[in-house]
Amino acid sequence: MLERTLRNHHTEAVTFVLPADIPPGPVSVVGDFNDWQPGIHALRPRKDGKRSVTVELPIESTHSFRYLAAGDYWFNDENVGYQDGPNSRLHT
Repeated sequence: MLERTLRNHHTEAVTFVLPADIPPGPVSVVGDFNDWQPGIHALRPRKDGKRSVTVELPIESTHSFRYLAAGDYWFNDENVGYQDGPNSRLHT
């Protein structure tokens, strides 16, 4: 699930949210906004029982991303309606 907040005229905060234990273990969001580098945007526990990470992205931009969990398990965000090949697609 994605949560979005317009920060100013130039950036939007996009928060990537997953359940606390599905999938189990550490999870990172990786995409063209972080050069597909695991661990840069690792999801952290929240008080509401979920885990998340927020990424600031330029408005009016499009990005491909996926999640990477323990055991080299790659998966997409099922709540994002757009796909770019094997990747989820996000437009700010």
